[in-house]
Amino acid sequence: MTSTAQAPQSGAGTAHPEHLGRVIFIAAAAAMGGFLFGYDSSVINGAVEAIRDRYDIGSAALAQVIAIALIGCAIGAATAGRIADRIGRIRCMQISAVLFTISAVGSALPFALYDLAFWRVVGGFAIGMASVIGPAYIAEVAPAAYRGRLGSFQQAAIVIGIAVSQLVNWGLLNAADGDQRGQILGLEAWQVMLGVMVIPAVIYGLLSFVIPESPRFLVSVGKHERAREVLAEVEGKDIDFGARIAEIEHGMNSEHKSTFKDLLGGGGFFFKPIVWVGIGLSVFQQFVGINVAFYYSSTLWQSVGVDPTDSFFYSFTTSIINIIGTVIAMLLVDRVGRKPLALIGSIGMVIGLALEAWAFSFNLVDGKLPATQGWIALIAAHIFVLFFALSWGVVVWVFLGEMFPNKIRAAALGVAASAQWIANWAITASFPSLADWNLSVTYVIYTVFAALSIPFVLKYVKETKGKALEEMG
Repeated sequence: MTSTAQAPQSGAGTAHPEHLGRVIFIAAAAAMGGFLFGYDSSVINGAVEAIRDRYDIGSAALAQVIAIALIGCAIGAATAGRIADRIGRIRCMQISAVLFTISAVGSALPFALYDLAFWRVVGGFAIGMASVIGPAYIAEVAPAAYRGRLGSFQQAAIVIGIAVSQLVNWGLLNAADGDQRGQILGLEAWQVMLGVMVIPAVIYGLLSFVIPESPRFLVSVGKHERAREVLAEVEGKDIDFGARIAEIEHGMNSEHKSTFKDLLGGGGFFFKPIVWVGIGLSVFQQFVGINVAFYYSSTLWQSVGVDPTDSFFYSFTTSIINIIGTVIAMLLVDRVGRKPLALIGSIGMVIGLALEAWAFSFNLVDGKLPATQGWIALIAAHIFVLFFALSWGVVVWVFLGEMFPNKIRAAALGVAASAQWIANWAITASFPSLADWNLSVTYVIYTVFAALSIPFVLKYVKETKGKALEEMG
């Protein structure tokens, strides 16, 4: 699936105020996929220890069950574009909603560990689809004047989904008297946690029936009259429809369909240097260990003696900090610039991660960290998430959307995104075993990657703020 047309926007960007409310509703409905992305990614945090206990498995097997969803994510992201180009964006959303629903039900009612893992893969496939379809659809429907702000709905929805999942988990754990395997509605608490996702999944599916198909897809399949109706709905009735349709067609016809071959470079380095920079950004974003905070935080805090109910609450407060940091990034990324924000974030992450590594180096007393080290670890974890969210969490995606030359952008973005999923899997799959071995050293490793990201950004990453996409070479 390709991005919106790069042709000149003759009158395309001025949605009239009376249409803006409708456009906001359409973008918000599409961003429900982002909400489910965040929710499904992090809801497993509340079930980790219960799954370990119920199926009596070690850290290595547990990590594979948690991380296997990322395999589905990679496949879903890789195939969503082609599916959407063939059957439409709306149908793709509906498929994603069905998969989210099936995954929620299957994960809540597993027969054994192997089918729980299977439903995790199904949910991962839906996440991968949602990660591609939402931003692309919003970009294709939103008037140019509002595209940036409406496009930010996706990232906002993801972090809100993470926060809501942690809040729901905390509420359900309280209802089960602090026991992840306590009974709620005839099921164990962790099963209800995973099953609750049925509600937003069904809402997402229903919303997909009340928003229009992308004008770009409609034009691509020759439904020009319906495309005119949608353009009138989102941009107003007094635009030049003929010019807008021609503009969309021109954009599609002039696009270079980049392929993997276009990314290859000489000099024995396989890829062109700019592609390696994109891969580097993706890998560093994950190797600082950010998803440990969203997949394993409850387990992490319980391992150093925090009460289960309190650990769930801290997972929720961390996700609120994530929202705050994301909002800060959205406000600053076009003012401060991408590169300075990334450097500020890296420095803050180094401090937060180093403090966590120091705190976790102390021996437990009566199963708990000493009080001082416990509070420092907790505060440092929030500092780390804040600085990640206000920088690398948003900036990397902005960089990847802007830094590549036009002729290789789509293919290069695909490779960089794939590297991100693989790096995410590596961190997610390795954390339980590493934590069992030495939790402090694990955080030293994350600190080192955060520190290495500073010279990487300084030397290899070029600022893209204020540059036209055509300037990237």
